[in-house]
Amino acid sequence: MSNKALNAFGRTGLYLTVFTTGASVMVIELLGTRLIAPFYGTSLYVWSSLISVTMIALATGYFVGGRWADSAKRTGLSLIIALAALLTLVIPWLTRPVLLATDPLGLRAGAFVSALLLFSPSLTLLGMVGPFAIKLATSKLDGVGNSAGSIYAVSTLGSVVGTLVLGFFLFPLVGSREILVGTGLLLFLLAVSVAIYEQKQLGVAVALLPSVLLAIVGLGLMPKVVGAGHAYNGGTLFQIQSERETLYGWVRVIDQPSRDLRLLTSDASAIGASSIRNGQSKLIYQDIVGLIPALTPKMNRSLIVGLGAGHMAKVLYDNYGIVTDTLEIDPAVASAAVDYFGYKPTGQAIVGDARYEIRHLSGKYDLIIHDCFTGGSEPAHLLTVETLKQLRSLLADNGILALNFVAFSQGEHNIALASVGRTIEQVFPQQAVFVSEPGKDFNDFIFLASSQPIDVNARTLTAEQSNWLTSRVFPVDKTQGMILTDNLNPLEHLQTAKAEYYRRFIVDWLGPDLLVR
Repeated sequence: MSNKALNAFGRTGLYLTVFTTGASVMVIELLGTRLIAPFYGTSLYVWSSLISVTMIALATGYFVGGRWADSAKRTGLSLIIALAALLTLVIPWLTRPVLLATDPLGLRAGAFVSALLLFSPSLTLLGMVGPFAIKLATSKLDGVGNSAGSIYAVSTLGSVVGTLVLGFFLFPLVGSREILVGTGLLLFLLAVSVAIYEQKQLGVAVALLPSVLLAIVGLGLMPKVVGAGHAYNGGTLFQIQSERETLYGWVRVIDQPSRDLRLLTSDASAIGASSIRNGQSKLIYQDIVGLIPALTPKMNRSLIVGLGAGHMAKVLYDNYGIVTDTLEIDPAVASAAVDYFGYKPTGQAIVGDARYEIRHLSGKYDLIIHDCFTGGSEPAHLLTVETLKQLRSLLADNGILALNFVAFSQGEHNIALASVGRTIEQVFPQQAVFVSEPGKDFNDFIFLASSQPIDVNARTLTAEQSNWLTSRVFPVDKTQGMILTDNLNPLEHLQTAKAEYYRRFIVDWLGPDLLVR
């Protein structure tokens, strides 16, 4: 690049360039979780993989870009941006084969390698823009510090704006693949603009040609890229009734007619299951929860945190006349419960983040059902001493908290279960635990917690109900557990084996065609 000082027009254009590429970096990084989540979930491992890959790519880009900027005399910036645009544009096209190829690596390695293969090429090239821009903006040695500071400040500002625009406006309205395609096209437009400047102002004879050729290639790939996410196999085994991308992942309603089964899934987690024929729930743990009002008669008001398909709210109202407020973070889940599972709100139907919304609720509830812990990712912040204290403050004096937790019961993997038991006993003096399917290691465990003793032989239960509940009482050994707090909560780490087991189960059952678009 020329070392001549840029005029005001050229400097403005340079700042616009680094602003746009800085915004693109954050868009690609954040979209990465959306593309990987349906297959690997949204756990800390996925986020750690994306952040690590972004840092690796940018560090590589800074190093290579700095060397290239020093060795290149009059060309380079437009070509780098055009290559970054092309590699961004093909990410949706590559997502499916990359995820399928990395599946055998498991949750952690698979998520990292997928992120590395999909996003590091474009991010590395975008990282190269900074050193080139500094070289262009610097006319003499004693101005390097000012130029570097200004370039990286503008680039960082672009990243901030890109993050806010993506999270606040684009995500709720536009699909991830469409946003990536739009980012690629924007970078192509930027590359051609920079190439025109290089050719006219810097005298680079062929600066425009490479960028235009790469843009033509990218536009030629557009039909394949845009259609890359729609090749799932519904067939006769599974039928997709509905799917919707939201701020929190892909929400799908999937029918398996051969088993009279309708599933509600969020990414790779099944959060609801019912009969297609009659709409009855097929989750055994919900049968256990459905007997709780019989343990403490005269329940009138309940709260469900984690709506799922809405079956529990229906059971509570139909069987006991209990009015139920529901709290669900994902609006698509709330809509699917109404549209496909027959859920009808009997109380407040709140859509929002649990920790925030709980602070604004007013008790007292006779029953709180805490059902956010699926086989997939762990919302660890919802299972701490602090969260449980918030929930207890909403309970009536004789109220009961029911918490559903998916885990292993045996061996080294049951530390998570023991930790849940220890954490609950820090807040509630009385506790009882039931298992969904006795004899199975991997299971749903239902913790009942209260200020009063919990009697599974209550007179309000029939003999059959009492025997059925008694057969599912599970003694949790809490000696190996730890107390989970907002300050220290390694729940995701403790549940790594569970997440890998569950992911493998879902992939084998539904098949990758239904999980990877």
